Amino acid sequence: MTNSMAEIENTDCILITGSNTAESHPIIGRMVKRAVDRKRAKLIVIDPRKVELVKFAHIWLRPRPGTDVAWLNGLLHVILEEGLWDAKYVAERTEGFDELRGAVAEYTPEYVEQLSGIPAGDLRRAARLYAKAPRAMILYAMGITQHTTGTDNVKSLANLAMLCGNIGIEGGGLNPLRGQNNVQGSCDMGGLPNVLPGYQPVA
Repeated sequence: MTNSMAEIENTDCILITGSNTAESHPIIGRMVKRAVDRKRAKLIVIDPRKVELVKFAHIWLRPRPGTDVAWLNGLLHVILEEGLWDAKYVAERTEGFDELRGAVAEYTPEYVEQLSGIPAGDLRRAARLYAKAPRAMILYAMGITQHTTGTDNVKSLANLAMLCGNIGIEGGGLNPLRGQNNVQGSCDMGGLPNVLPGYQPVA
């Protein structure tokens, strides 16, 4: 994760995709619910399944499985088309902007609707909600990574975060969640066969 769990409750917008967060990561799920209920953060859930956090979402997009890069390119397209991106951040802290703009040029919301099934108007609403937030964070899990296009999915999420200036700020970031709720802690404590606690090699 680029950001800490504590920041979940101090952000303006949370985009969750490929994660049944409330079930697989119940503590983080509670933090998301509190962020929405108490702090009034906006929540975007992008998942074909009706996961528990859909009940708290301001926008729920239901893409066809396997179309993650398409809808992500669609979000990027809308943000660029409507001038919602952070031009100063992009100029100072990123590279390859012209290539990105060219790559997403054909991914209009209408084209993305044909590919993913997400209504064009809903895609635009989600793009605006994410891009206009002063601070927005992305949470994702194995529903994004465990695909033949998993690497491209993660790169596309990173592009989205950077385009809007959400890397390197408090309450922002690109925050992957492990497959189960304490895989990371188990590994930290020596649960892997080849390392001791603290990742000291057994050899």
